[in-house]
Amino acid sequence: MDSRASTEMITVPAGQVTLSDRRTQRSWVVDLAPCRLATHPVTQLLYAQVTGEHPGTARGDQLPVEGVSWWDAVRFCNALSQQEGYTPAYRLQPGDDDIEGIGGGEGGGGIEWDATADGYRLPTEAEWEHACRAGTSGPRYGALDEIAWYRGNSAESIREVGAKRPNPWGLHDMLGNVWEWCWDIYDAEVYGTYRALRGGGWFDEHWSCRASVRRRSHPTFRVDDVGFRIARSLTHRPSTVRPRS
Repeated sequence: MDSRASTEMITVPAGQVTLSDRRTQRSWVVDLAPCRLATHPVTQLLYAQVTGEHPGTARGDQLPVEGVSWWDAVRFCNALSQQEGYTPAYRLQPGDDDIEGIGGGEGGGGIEWDATADGYRLPTEAEWEHACRAGTSGPRYGALDEIAWYRGNSAESIREVGAKRPNPWGLHDMLGNVWEWCWDIYDAEVYGTYRALRGGGWFDEHWSCRASVRRRSHPTFRVDDVGFRIARSLTHRPSTVRPRS
């Protein structure tokens, strides 16, 4: 098995995506700057090489890392940025990831995102959905069995990254295999600091593996079907959000 960890990324072009919230029945348009996005979720090999840790229960270098919290993911992003000579995207204070110490900071959760930094970070929900759709308009970018590991074909087990057909922009496993942490708070009014997850996982039914489906989890929770994918900014121009009915 290849012993080299990969941070292969592709450029996601600028674009526009409409997000929606089922609870409030609200939708909004986000204009997106281009960014870089990893071609597949972070693997166990890469995570171990950066952190020295082997979280989760499954074992395999090319399996997606799982059993990682949102805080684990943002700390990984900063560590990888430092290793590769980039400016870390996140400013964290000691104790910020304590269960009782979460609060404040840009975006909530006791953390600041430096939008001028060139380091690795989590994608926003809007970036994730725009990249997942890759110019397509349906719920998926292809036939589900061809593009995703889900309950119907995974034998209820996590699978190696990159084994299924990529989307039109060359991104693998955007649907299925593991849910992916995003930067955004899910619904602060109801769920507080819970963060958004996207993509569906190896144990999910087909209806959860769609570009628009959202899931939530507390930023300290670690679950065996949740991993993450890394992104990098290309410009300092922020995304623009435009309200919609």
